Amino acid sequence: MQTQFFSQRALTKVSGAMLSRIAVLVGIGLALVLEGHGVSDTQSSPLPGHFVDVTEKLGIHFRQQASPTSKKYLLETMGSGVALFDYDNDGRLDIFFANGARLDDPTPKGSIPRKDSPKYWNRLYHQKPDGTFEDVTEHAGLTGFGYSTGVAVGDYDNDGFEDLYVAGYGRSTLYHNNGDGTFTDVTAAAGVAGSGWMTSAAWVDFDNDGRLDLVVARYMQWDFDDILCGRPGKDGFRSYCHPDLFKPESVLLFHNDGNGKFTEVSHQAGIDKPGKGLGLAIADYDRDGFMDILLANDSMPEYLFHNRGNGTFEEVGLPSGAGLDSNGNTFAGMGVDFADYNNDGWPDIVITTLAHQRYALYDNLKDGTFDYSTSETGLRAISMLHSGWGVRFIDYDNDGWKDLFIVQSHVIDTIEMYDPNVRYREPPLLLHNQQGKKFVDVSALSGDVFRQEWAARGLAIGDINNDGKIDAVVTSNDGPAWVLLNETETANHWITLNLVGVKSNRDAIGAQVKVSTAAGDQFATVTTSSSYQSSSDKRLHFGLGTAESIREIDIRWPSGIRQVLHDQKPDQIVTITEPLK
Repeated sequence: MQTQFFSQRALTKVSGAMLSRIAVLVGIGLALVLEGHGVSDTQSSPLPGHFVDVTEKLGIHFRQQASPTSKKYLLETMGSGVALFDYDNDGRLDIFFANGARLDDPTPKGSIPRKDSPKYWNRLYHQKPDGTFEDVTEHAGLTGFGYSTGVAVGDYDNDGFEDLYVAGYGRSTLYHNNGDGTFTDVTAAAGVAGSGWMTSAAWVDFDNDGRLDLVVARYMQWDFDDILCGRPGKDGFRSYCHPDLFKPESVLLFHNDGNGKFTEVSHQAGIDKPGKGLGLAIADYDRDGFMDILLANDSMPEYLFHNRGNGTFEEVGLPSGAGLDSNGNTFAGMGVDFADYNNDGWPDIVITTLAHQRYALYDNLKDGTFDYSTSETGLRAISMLHSGWGVRFIDYDNDGWKDLFIVQSHVIDTIEMYDPNVRYREPPLLLHNQQGKKFVDVSALSGDVFRQEWAARGLAIGDINNDGKIDAVVTSNDGPAWVLLNETETANHWITLNLVGVKSNRDAIGAQVKVSTAAGDQFATVTTSSSYQSSSDKRLHFGLGTAESIREIDIRWPSGIRQVLHDQKPDQIVTITEPLK
């Protein structure tokens, strides 16, 4: 981050309080100069966050194994995801980490990497009543298979327990939650093993039949070919190959048939357009009652699959304006979120990418199209030299406006040899939302974690300690994971909604919620997907600012049932069950 590097080199002898004030002025001033317009006088000064690394304190000991080789297989660069979910229904979030596997040097073409050592196991950490975690992987039966990449959480059989889908290279795995702390691999019986290089996955009831279906992104047609890239030779060096060298691959869509079995229907549904998918997110962008699917593609147009409501989709990325940047260029789409950041009731889009390409923010224009608003919102100046992966809209200070949390790193570990202005390892970004008009970088003021350089990949969010503030878990490529507790000092109020479907799918994925206070309205969609290869807490969190009462909670369930609750009290976690009519 430009403002952070300036502060560290030139202001190391300045007091902490003075450094904070200078960093705010530098960060805001830089954004104003580069973007040509400032924050309205009616907007309050941004409140920095305060995120604390509690990984060791909570007993989390995980390291993702990328298995780097001299061949520099592209698979080594992409990392693995993380999930925050309550697998045993005790009211406390647990953590699941996907992990890599052993790669031989060289690895024979057609191979599926092996988890032949405990260091390659996927890991499940159970949160104990005291807030610390214990590794229960073996007991749970989740050590895993092959080179694991993404993870998606959803109760596919509506039995009240969250199930796990772990995407991977060559084969993915569906784990049924038995409800007793253990999981069973039901992949073969369910028919969801998939094929190829699978990345992110998302549970979504695309036909509103009350059962969660599964969409799985695939990256490209790739195998362990010995392709030389970079400048190999006596005086040169080898590097990872660009994705342009490989053919695209389509997503997989598995329809839930309701008997523990799924049918792959991507072709029938019209969603089998070849892409290079890395990030997946869902939302009803045109508010027609059916969930649409957003696919972040690497170095080709982004895909927006519009749900026609008859079991089929139409890809509308280009005509909707969400496929390219403002200059008509493609970019390296990686992480994605699909949510309403400006509180107008319509879901917007953010997609992370590589340095020099700028993070893409698309405003929903409410007519089926989007406007590329990266420059107008300050993201152009902030993200120019950054490379992002996991990303989520997160109201870290509970002021009622969704901020941005982005984890970062370039994909090429030797990038500094090509471009000295870009770094392979980077700190994360925390961007404060100025009432839906502009984002301001408050990273330098928000804790030591925003000054640490990571090769970050996955990001999951949720309220780990149930204190009303959203926390984060981050994974890195061939490195450790971090649990970041949100300890931002604020008197702002909040409410968290845990929706339980009856006629709709039990997780209520796809439910659309409006929360109204005297300060205005906020909107959110129940989902566990978004970010990059990761899955977040399905509970909906709303910051309420200074509002001491909630006038109305309006829920549109996937079944079409509408439910309205009045005069709810803030600062609590509320479970809401779908009415029968």
